[in-house]
Amino acid sequence: MFHTYFKIAYRHLRNNKFFTLLNVMGLGVGMAVAIIIGIWIWEEVSFDKYHDKYERIACVMQNHTFEGVVETWWSQPKQSAAVLRDDYGSHFEAVVMTSFNNVNTLRKGENLLNKNGIFSEPGGPELLGLNVIHGTRSVLDNPDAILVSETTARNFFGVENAVGEVLNLNEENQVTIAGVYEDLPKNSSYADMDFMGSWLLYEQGLPEWVSWGNSWFQTLVEVKEGKTFAEVSTAIEKLKQERMSEAEGLRFKPELFLHPMSQWRLHSEFENGVSAGGRITYVRSFALIGFIVLLLACINFMNLSTARSEQRAREVGIRKTMGSRRGQLIGQFYSESLLLAFGGGLVGLVLVTVLLPFFSQLADKEMIVQWNSPFFWLLCAGFCVLTGLLAGSYPALYLSSFAPVNAMKGVMKKGAVNNRPREVLVVLQFTVSVVLIVGTIVVFQQINFAKNRPIGFSNEGLIGLNLRSPELDKRFDTFREDLLSTGFIEEVAKSEAPLTSTYVTNSGLSWPGKAEGFQDEFVTLRVSHEFGETMGWNIVEGRDFSREFATDSMGFVINKAAQEYMGLTDPIGQKIKWGEDETYTIVGVVEDMITQSPYTPVKQTIFFIDYERSQYATLKMKPTAGTEETLAAVEKIYTKYDPVNVFDYRFLDEMHEQKFGEEQRIGRLAGFFTILAIFISCLGLFGMAAYVAERRSREIGIRKVLGATIYSIVQLISAHFLKLVIVALVIATPIAYWLMQNWLEDYVYRIELSWWMFALAGGLATGIALLTVGLQSLRAAVANPLDAIRKD
Repeated sequence: MFHTYFKIAYRHLRNNKFFTLLNVMGLGVGMAVAIIIGIWIWEEVSFDKYHDKYERIACVMQNHTFEGVVETWWSQPKQSAAVLRDDYGSHFEAVVMTSFNNVNTLRKGENLLNKNGIFSEPGGPELLGLNVIHGTRSVLDNPDAILVSETTARNFFGVENAVGEVLNLNEENQVTIAGVYEDLPKNSSYADMDFMGSWLLYEQGLPEWVSWGNSWFQTLVEVKEGKTFAEVSTAIEKLKQERMSEAEGLRFKPELFLHPMSQWRLHSEFENGVSAGGRITYVRSFALIGFIVLLLACINFMNLSTARSEQRAREVGIRKTMGSRRGQLIGQFYSESLLLAFGGGLVGLVLVTVLLPFFSQLADKEMIVQWNSPFFWLLCAGFCVLTGLLAGSYPALYLSSFAPVNAMKGVMKKGAVNNRPREVLVVLQFTVSVVLIVGTIVVFQQINFAKNRPIGFSNEGLIGLNLRSPELDKRFDTFREDLLSTGFIEEVAKSEAPLTSTYVTNSGLSWPGKAEGFQDEFVTLRVSHEFGETMGWNIVEGRDFSREFATDSMGFVINKAAQEYMGLTDPIGQKIKWGEDETYTIVGVVEDMITQSPYTPVKQTIFFIDYERSQYATLKMKPTAGTEETLAAVEKIYTKYDPVNVFDYRFLDEMHEQKFGEEQRIGRLAGFFTILAIFISCLGLFGMAAYVAERRSREIGIRKVLGATIYSIVQLISAHFLKLVIVALVIATPIAYWLMQNWLEDYVYRIELSWWMFALAGGLATGIALLTVGLQSLRAAVANPLDAIRKD
């Protein structure tokens, strides 16, 4: 029986090649989009799942309260790990203190490379699930031992087994490779970790005064089986508060909690101390887009199948007269939809093969199809069956419901009643398309709005360098003079970090008028005297730092946000006390500069002179200098003062641009999926227009014989579809407005929705629809009218 179903279905599809092709193409594109989105989502939700203890690992985080606003930090003081082990050990299988994953230099002879790495207590390799393929991972109790990735081993020695080899680490330490671990998967939090060094070695370089108030490190834990993260979080909540000074503990109310590894990737954002999502928003949005695009393809199938119902009515009538039950007819029509679905699946897989490299580049991640996985093929088969059942449900139930007598006589429902379901589906298609177009426009406008936001300084021609050599750091003034003498560099300055990445905060400042119990927090940046001139910041009150004033060593330059935060109407000359013994004087106020997220308000920031803890140099190129010549000259001088470290530079404008990278990638992906969704809708519209033109061919022929123009015939066929698109615009506009208004609320610095965004989306949808229908209408209008009139 099933063989007969599929045989008849195949013959029917073969005899209607045009509509079969439209359906297969529509389903194929829809399934390709769904598969690509599925691969993207799988890469996201499977992040860090390489670890066999994935469900029990967490990062210890903390909430701090500043004037009623809770800030969430991923960092911890270095004392926290020992306390967790000693006082709360019953809750944990392991507690490990580590540094953050940062760039370090590794050298073997003349081979010098910058590599990312962390320094960890002995339990780190096991906690992070390193698969050591040579040597052993239980070595970090030795400060001179190091573990390296297999790629790093090959980079230096050409082989993976480099156990026993010696490397120079940051030029100050010789370390012996005690183990080589397998490269971590690309979709893991530590995918770019090239080595793991000993915490004992790292700790030797820390100042003795590092205390509970210095949250510079990361604490990772593995909870015991049977313990929940919520239970352990409650137990350790007051750990830090109880060990800080009473004043600090009461003022900032630090509260510790565990953030599971399973949420690091998708739930990384916090708002007022509560998880506020993160990339999970993109996952949900893309899942919805994938479903919608596939649904549009299924709607095409439903529309084209039911539109041609009159042609199949006699077939249904004869079958029912010959004794076919409705269930058998439903099976017949489902067979057709399943054949189309599997045909669409094959087209979809071909499109995935062709398009996936492009989308991988667009998404900036390695997206691969698991061709060798039986699960993948079972999933594809199930996907095709589900799509076939979904696409064929309405046609199968609709066509099989025809009464045999009426079907054989051709007496079917006419006019609006018969057309209304198809009209509803067309309206639904273009409603979705318009919403997607509006969404794409708003996303790109929001990104451009943030990109065009005044940054408060001139980042053109700024080159950033890490000063890794202590010798270069000590001889900075001479280094600066040599750079200025090249004729390519206008100014050079030091700072604690790039101006585009100022995340160090401090508190405990006092100033005239500060309210009793005010919980202050400032972004702070240590700089050299020429920093302002190098960055081109704008002084609005007072003056810049100057070497002519010895007192500037105890001076502050603050931004406008800090002035407002402190409530100072006349800030210049105000004395600011920091701690018990140090008093600073405000010498200048600068315009707010975007030094963190471009989507949030500028934070209150203080700049002050400190050469000892500033290991980042910013060089300002002269406007007339060429980039290649400048870099060559700078590298020559850099190598003169630091012959051992890699000349590693970055342009600050590119660093600022990277802040928009994620949003731009998501926007481009959404834009391409929107284009494909519109393409699918247009395929269906094209097929519907072709059917209408075919059905009305005799009418069109008679009209032409009686003198109708091509324009009037095109207008005749297009007018009905245009009305449906207009209805879709009316429905889509409030839906799109509500969705995008909610999305924009996640951004403090955001655009306002404007009428032109909806008008542009409506114009694009209308134009595309008219072009699609118009082409088919024109084809019918220019056909020979005698052929149409003679048709049986």
